[in-house]
Amino acid sequence: MVTSGHLPVPNDSGGLVEHAISQPIGTPPLRDLASGKRTASIAVTDATRQCPDHLLVPPMLRELEAGGIPREAITIVVAVGTHRASTDAEKREKLGDGIVDGYRVIDHDPYDAAALATCDATIDGIPVQLNRTVLESDLVLATGRVEPHQYAGYSGGGKTIAIGCAAEPVIGYTHGPAMLDRSGTRLGVLEGNPFQAAVREVARAAKVAFVANCVLDDDGNLVAVGFGNPEMVQDSLAQQAAGMYVAPIAAQVDIAVAGVGYPKDQNVYQASRAASYLHFAPTAVVRPGGAIVVPAACPEGPGEGTGEQRFFAAMCEPRADFLARVRAGDFRPGEQRAYIMAQILESVSVIFAGVDDPGPVEAMGFLTAPAIESAIELAGDIAGRPASMLVVPHALLTMPVVAAGVPG
Repeated sequence: MVTSGHLPVPNDSGGLVEHAISQPIGTPPLRDLASGKRTASIAVTDATRQCPDHLLVPPMLRELEAGGIPREAITIVVAVGTHRASTDAEKREKLGDGIVDGYRVIDHDPYDAAALATCDATIDGIPVQLNRTVLESDLVLATGRVEPHQYAGYSGGGKTIAIGCAAEPVIGYTHGPAMLDRSGTRLGVLEGNPFQAAVREVARAAKVAFVANCVLDDDGNLVAVGFGNPEMVQDSLAQQAAGMYVAPIAAQVDIAVAGVGYPKDQNVYQASRAASYLHFAPTAVVRPGGAIVVPAACPEGPGEGTGEQRFFAAMCEPRADFLARVRAGDFRPGEQRAYIMAQILESVSVIFAGVDDPGPVEAMGFLTAPAIESAIELAGDIAGRPASMLVVPHALLTMPVVAAGVPG
């Protein structure tokens, strides 16, 4: 078994947050930024992200109001990207009843032309279109979690706005095969990462002035938090996160059990990330011909949003035809997850254990088993026996790095 390392867990998470917002990184205090401004927006993470927005948002609201922006002039935008809109219950779980009842809280909609506006900027000739409420705010803020991200290296910074509040062309550009196939687009790497560079360019165009980012450990404890300049906060927290999340292993294995956990285990689109994070590590954790077991019930099936449904449809296409289509430039946001998973299935088998409805999962080319024990048995049949096995309870956080490289 391999798990992440540890950072000290504070006795008082609220106190850690209050100290951090009183010492912003690279910016004046938020109340000073708010002074003289009429409106503000805060883009927050959606239900697919485990981020303690209920701790991060209240002090930001307090500072905005102390700086002279009244609560009726503050909008909280749930950055859903191309995922489904959040429910009222999810908003309350993320933000708390007091914020949902006391402030304007809306979902981003990348398909509503009236809810979008265009920045005075382009990326590779593509107009930067983002949420209109965000772009028209005098002061733009965001929350986020700094954790390993397969494309961005680490999440956080301005990504909640640059991707979560973007129109479909921006999401399509950043998540297209031309971007994903670039050598610098890698898990755990910020410097020289073209995906991260595009995210930062969009965030600058949106004039993101202030973020609240955090780091959680494997148990969901808040262990680090930063407020201030998006890039400086992200860089600072990514350094701390790397020391915790990177875990060396001796060699590739035949079988890996890739733990997911809530909320990523709610659908196949999100849960499949556990397999892709292990496969697209600096060296693939599982050797070709092996198997990755993903324990996830996936009660939402493939997923309910537009991007998730595109993922499902693409995974049901003949694999060679789909890969050829996407590489020829015929691509829509959401299909990037299918592009990644189709490549993985050319090398290893992926077995979903304990999934509620095996039918759609199997239609996508994955294998299923009723329980983790039977999934491991099936993995042994595929990989051969005796088989080496690695259990990664938190595969979306822990980054196993093969110390010996690929066996010759």
